[in-house]
Amino acid sequence: MLTPEQENWISHLSKEKVKIVPYNPKTKEVFNKIKQEIQEVIGKTKVVHCGSTALGISGQGEVDLYIPVDKIFFGKYLEKLIDYFGKPGSIYPLRRARFVKYVDDIKIEIFLISEETDDWKNSLRFENYLKQYQNALEEYRKLKEECNGLTTQEYYRRKLEFINKIVCMTEKKKKI
Repeated sequence: MLTPEQENWISHLSKEKVKIVPYNPKTKEVFNKIKQEIQEVIGKTKVVHCGSTALGISGQGEVDLYIPVDKIFFGKYLEKLIDYFGKPGSIYPLRRARFVKYVDDIKIEIFLISEETDDWKNSLRFENYLKQYQNALEEYRKLKEECNGLTTQEYYRRKLEFINKIVCMTEKKKKI
């Protein structure tokens, strides 16, 4: 099940077909290169590799790079990233800004994100769960591979349903 905010976000996505590719080990090198570049621009701050390339599984083959910051520093870092990368592809003020860069034909999605948001906290919960439970990681990998050729909207719908299921389950365990 999706939240109303997630439904709204999905409705704005394209209906182009998604191509799922096997894991490419080169993405780790690309992440490290961009991480160093970003830290030279904004200073030594936390830069996190997330998503399928960080997990070593099939996906869209892109590097998801997150810069989680306290929201009081969001504007400062945003200005520096805009000066370096140009205008963000999307921005949710004081929550998240998304930039895109390509290195050796590998797409890097760079997210400046407020570490106080549920988006960031849930992302960490989800990925930590997958790292801890190999069967869940395998189920996620299969789900992604089965999405090859679906529209972007349907791909993200299925992904978010899976992610929400895991996040909900981890929240219930936390309360026990």
